[in-house]
Amino acid sequence: MLKLLKLRKGLTLILLAALLLELISGIQYYYMHGILSDEMEKRAELEITIKAMVTTSTLNLAVNSLDGHLWDIMRSLEYPDSMYGVSEWVLRSHPNLLGCGMAFVPYYYPQKGRLYEPYTYWMDGKVKMKQMAGEQHDYTKSTSFQQSCTSGISSWTDAYTDNVTGRRIVTYGRPIRDKRGGIAGVFGLDISLEWLSDTLNYRHMYPSSFNVLLTEDGKLIAGPKKDIKKWADVEKLVNIINNDSIDKPWSRSGKTRTFSFKSFNGDEAIVFFHHFKGKPKWQMAVVCYEDEIYGPLRKARFRILLLMLIGFSALGYIIYRFYKNVKNLQQTQLKQAQIDGELHIAHDIQSKMLPTTYPPFPDRTDVDVFGSLVPAREVGGDMFDFFMRDEKLFFCIGDVSGKGVPAAMVMAVIHALFRSSSAHENSPSRIMHQINETACKGNDTNMFVTMFIGVLNLPTGRLRYCNAGHDKPIIINQEVKTLEAKANLPVGVFDDVRYENEECFLPANSMLFLYTDGLTEAMDMKRKQFGKERVMQYLSENTQTSTPTQLLEGMGEAVKQFCGSAEQSDDLTMMAFRYTPRLEEIIFDEEIVLSNNVRDVTKLNEFVKSVTEQLNIDKSLSRKMRLAVEEAVVNVMNYAYPEGVTGEIRVKAVSNGRFICFVIIDFGQPFDPTGIVKADTQQSAEDRPIGGLGVLLVRELMDSVNYERVDGKNIFTMRKVFKQS
Repeated sequence: MLKLLKLRKGLTLILLAALLLELISGIQYYYMHGILSDEMEKRAELEITIKAMVTTSTLNLAVNSLDGHLWDIMRSLEYPDSMYGVSEWVLRSHPNLLGCGMAFVPYYYPQKGRLYEPYTYWMDGKVKMKQMAGEQHDYTKSTSFQQSCTSGISSWTDAYTDNVTGRRIVTYGRPIRDKRGGIAGVFGLDISLEWLSDTLNYRHMYPSSFNVLLTEDGKLIAGPKKDIKKWADVEKLVNIINNDSIDKPWSRSGKTRTFSFKSFNGDEAIVFFHHFKGKPKWQMAVVCYEDEIYGPLRKARFRILLLMLIGFSALGYIIYRFYKNVKNLQQTQLKQAQIDGELHIAHDIQSKMLPTTYPPFPDRTDVDVFGSLVPAREVGGDMFDFFMRDEKLFFCIGDVSGKGVPAAMVMAVIHALFRSSSAHENSPSRIMHQINETACKGNDTNMFVTMFIGVLNLPTGRLRYCNAGHDKPIIINQEVKTLEAKANLPVGVFDDVRYENEECFLPANSMLFLYTDGLTEAMDMKRKQFGKERVMQYLSENTQTSTPTQLLEGMGEAVKQFCGSAEQSDDLTMMAFRYTPRLEEIIFDEEIVLSNNVRDVTKLNEFVKSVTEQLNIDKSLSRKMRLAVEEAVVNVMNYAYPEGVTGEIRVKAVSNGRFICFVIIDFGQPFDPTGIVKADTQQSAEDRPIGGLGVLLVRELMDSVNYERVDGKNIFTMRKVFKQS
């Protein structure tokens, strides 16, 4: 009877446990469903944003090619036949242009008759020219032409099939005014849309999802590749988007509108769509099928329930056998084996990730850098790195929590993140933020990294830095003192930590010494630590040490003598650099003040020409300098100030007779052109991302470029060594 009661009690406990686990499973399913929904929304909005940016950037690049030739167009209005040549220049300036030309207002050129439309286009790989206007083609009846002439505002047409080339295109029309301010006509760009299909179907967030592109009033522009089933869904979702009676609420983030519908096969689907920012105001939608998103979760829950049922059945049988035959259950302990193979190879790999060539910058006389890392085990969690870009020295030092292989793996990731982020970013705080944001993702082991990142502007000595819980560096000059720096939280703790930049100016001939806690916490046989006081004392006694290499080698020897035969307890990492700027005697200093109007480019070119002539610079090099300065200044004119706002641009030329510096100063919104990723000219135009060509041109023409944001001013400096002719 007692055994029966115990058996019933055991079965009751099993039933309660089963109900509890089912409740937990249901809660987990609910939260996982919400997480997947949030993830789907974020992915969908990200895909819409990225593909919209690619689309608008491609279209705007074509528009910019027209803007770059506005001066030529206006200058050529006096010569009607010259418009063919201007159109050809514009046509060859962008790969997606099929044709372009200008439709003049009636009788603008009396000798050409009532209508005159010189048009240039590609046909069989060659540029063709023809006069399009005639009895069969009266462009004055076009709505877009009438609107542009009436309003004086540029406009986009809907997508249509071109009668000349037979391809899907969209036309951008821009009114052109003559010297008297009147509208002479509308210059049109016919832009091919064949690239849109590849853009929309490139790397979907889910294999079965697809994108649809619509005009502002809901007309279809492009959709998925040829798939009869998907095109049936396209027709349905276009009808829903254009049906104002159907509720289409905003997403949780408020960035897109969304709705659900049943596909051609009866599958449930979710649609996110949003209008482009700017012009053209097209709409992009992305369709996600619920079965692909939630299907694995549903299958997993079913399998868990099945396993639970099997498990509880087995457990019931075990309890029955336990009360009947077994009095005591014996427990066994599992031992985890540690993996020690191939650590020597891991040590070599880790060592090669750090700088190994010294001196690292043999051609530079203004900075000398040296670093060393001695791991406590075969591999460690400390790191340091440095490199030079755009007249700036980027450097970092870090210490991963823990030791051995796990710390070394985290160290490798952090090192890669520093390199990738700092390759196109100049702000230490933003570099730290990007590293922290990535390091927090999937950080189930709760490992963190103390880190210090600095950027030294070599021409000015301005040091910007950001600290993430690391030991503060030490400045060695006439005296030894600790660099003031906020502690902040280490990297990898919370993904919403806000890091801030701090800055100071390094005096000439000063040295900055960075280290990890493996230096101050190094212990002797009595477990007494080396300590910060001994570090400061050694540095104070060696302020006249000539090179960072001698300083670090001497400090390492001091630690070795202190520890004696004691085993190294932590990774020991040190880095130091000496800043020795060279003072130059300025023999030439002139400045010109421009407005953000492209018409001032003529003044700019005259100024640069005057400067190069006064300095007796070779004409070939002078032309390259004018091109580089013009590219940089026009970029400021177009983007530094908001549209419609007149702003001041100062261009200063300074020379010591050996090199010349052009300093461009504006008071507009912050913009760092050196942070733009360099365009890869080896890629095809279709595969190459938009942007970066202007910066690439300036970098190629000048020896070095540098950017600073000081007191609300953008300061962009271009430097070039020259020989007098």
